[in-house]
Amino acid sequence: MPRISLLSPDQMSPEQRRVHDKVVSGRRGKIQGPLRAALHNADLAERWSALGELLRYSTLLSPRHSELAILVTGRACQSPFEWYAHRVEAEKAGVEPSIIEALLAQRWPEGLSQDDASVLRFADELNRFRSVSDATYADALARFGERTVVELTALVGYYTMVAMTLNAHEIPLPEGVQPAFPLPQESMR
Repeated sequence: MPRISLLSPDQMSPEQRRVHDKVVSGRRGKIQGPLRAALHNADLAERWSALGELLRYSTLLSPRHSELAILVTGRACQSPFEWYAHRVEAEKAGVEPSIIEALLAQRWPEGLSQDDASVLRFADELNRFRSVSDATYADALARFGERTVVELTALVGYYTMVAMTLNAHEIPLPEGVQPAFPLPQESMR
């Protein structure tokens, strides 16, 4: 059960409904996850959606590299919803099941390309240490360039915000879907 009300379109204010309809008619095609919580503030939801679309669809990162960084972040933040949603997207982007399973188990995957390893190392360090080492930064910069390193950093930060929102409000997984791991607050109960 979510901790907050999740509004249906008929319960929304005109401004909330305008944002809802804009998101549903856009690239996402539906409102799910953290936007369901953000809709309590229509302006926040609209700006959140725009930033999310930019980071998901309009960076120099390949879909594969974006999804690898998001999976690392979802797992590091212990967000079952983020993991569920982006596991599906990672599979669509061609991420091998063995890599996904290693990330779920919080193990370093074997057989990575150098570019995949660079993205994973950057996302892992940023999540664990809130920054990255000089060597990791230099490697990502040499492989991808300044713009992409900025985009990768923003992507990890954005999906940290997503994970925290999903977790704090206990946004539910779709019916019938079992979480891959417990929410962090389960250990607080």
